[in-house]
Amino acid sequence: MTVEGCFPCRWNARLDVLPPRERIVVRDGWRLVHAFNTSLPGWLVLVPLRHVESFAELTSAEAVAFARLARAATAALEEVVGCAKTYLMILGEEKGFAHLHAHVVPRMPDLPDDTKGTFIVRLLGVPEAEWVPEGERDALAHELRARIEPALA
Repeated sequence: MTVEGCFPCRWNARLDVLPPRERIVVRDGWRLVHAFNTSLPGWLVLVPLRHVESFAELTSAEAVAFARLARAATAALEEVVGCAKTYLMILGEEKGFAHLHAHVVPRMPDLPDDTKGTFIVRLLGVPEAEWVPEGERDALAHELRARIEPALA
């Protein structure tokens, strides 16, 4: 099901033509992507392939798949970008983004105090000139996929 005006639904409908950064892993009802509007390399987003707006709307199988993928993404981020830990957040309040999505955010060891914890969102929604370049997001996508897929097998 696709909902009119829903950004994630629009992208989910085009799975076959999306660049690597928009389909790091697609399986078990989920799509793992690199956030587009962030200055933080490795800021990932887990998006269900069907339109739901609340975590409570997930089936048991979707919730289990979410947990497995979030765990595998976290381990891959630790290896690839060298983060100290990851933050996992579900917000979904922006116009066009009510579709459930969970942010898997690498907290780098050298992150300034004013961007730790919930303040990490300062690194999202930044001006386009500060976004992680598409080529870098695609390269990270390939590295992350190479670690995540075997962990889920």
